[in-house]
Amino acid sequence: MKQSLKLLKNKYFIAFTLFLGWCIFFDANDFVTQYEMRQTLKQLRSDRQYYLDEIKNNKESMKELQTNPENLEKFAREKYLMKKDNEDLFVVVE
Repeated sequence: MKQSLKLLKNKYFIAFTLFLGWCIFFDANDFVTQYEMRQTLKQLRSDRQYYLDEIKNNKESMKELQTNPENLEKFAREKYLMKKDNEDLFVVVE
């Protein structure tokens, strides 16, 4: 009991405790902010990987469209509803 009272009266202990409290709760880089930043970083890394995969898939699709005219025609017909001059186009919505 006497030691704990003695410790509470120690100016270095008080200064250290105040400094630690300030760093934990009031500083611009407190624990809550650090946790939120880590969660944001994790989400951004996940998004980055998703977009890199999408870029890879799109490059493969572009290469296939540029090398094969049949695929280009199929793509244009499906995506942009293009048709030849002597055709009629019917769109069926499910």
